[in-house]
Amino acid sequence: MEYLKQLSIFIENKEGRIYNTLHILEDLKVNIRGLSMADTAEFGILRLIVADPVKVKEQLEERDYIAKLTEVIPVLIEDQPGGLNKILKILDDNNLNLEYLYAVALKNSDNAIVLLRLEEMDKGYKVLKENNAPIVDPEKIYSI
Repeated sequence: MEYLKQLSIFIENKEGRIYNTLHILEDLKVNIRGLSMADTAEFGILRLIVADPVKVKEQLEERDYIAKLTEVIPVLIEDQPGGLNKILKILDDNNLNLEYLYAVALKNSDNAIVLLRLEEMDKGYKVLKENNAPIVDPEKIYSI
């Protein structure tokens, strides 16, 4: 099983912190393929899909950021009402807990990619494959 590596960056919940973080990525010429932001009163987690997550993680850590790599499962869905529910039903029917998800729109396409983080990643990957869910090769996403 090959998962997509997602970069999770821990950011203080302060004015300008997201801008400053993304400005560093701009200076490094990093193109963001997917993005999600979750926050609490004190900090946020900026989740990014980038072409070389290991390198970007190292670059951010050199600048005193706390970053880690997390695995997600990229699944192609139809960009229409109910497209996501087809995948969620597979997870629900197999009692798989979804920790979080976010989507990446594709240019000039009738599809999108949903990135899934499950409590039981290996079981979830296997169940999705068995149910013919269209799991996307991570290399294709890194090169979008």
